[in-house]
Amino acid sequence: MMIRLMKTEDYDGVLALWHACTGMGLNNLDDSREGIERFLKRNPETCFVSEDAGRINGVILAGSDGRRGYIYHTAVHPDCRHRGIASALADTVIEALRNLGIHKTALVVFERNEAGNAFWEKKGFHRRTDLVYRDFIIDEMVRYDT
Repeated sequence: MMIRLMKTEDYDGVLALWHACTGMGLNNLDDSREGIERFLKRNPETCFVSEDAGRINGVILAGSDGRRGYIYHTAVHPDCRHRGIASALADTVIEALRNLGIHKTALVVFERNEAGNAFWEKKGFHRRTDLVYRDFIIDEMVRYDT
């Protein structure tokens, strides 16, 4: 297993990985090739893939507003789980954020994603009960879950 920075050229492999993972919440705008390319340009040091024999088997996207880090779309191919890939990706992205001077990071996990919630809890990410998550849709998007 090799972890490296994600490149725009990895998009097709990453998209195939996301589609292999049941429950991924994707949409036609943010998760399009153009959307991910824009995200990578804005966050060139905090998005990583895991590769084995030339095949992408894990991904983690993260970004920062200069003050806080945010982790998105962490996934490991179902055939490759329980091998430490997600943990290695998480550790790598946390170190990358630390190197950028970020002292705290957050993420959102679907409540129904029991495995994801258990993973992040084990990694030391605590559930916040004092916040209300809100969003505002600027441009309508088509959402699709895998």
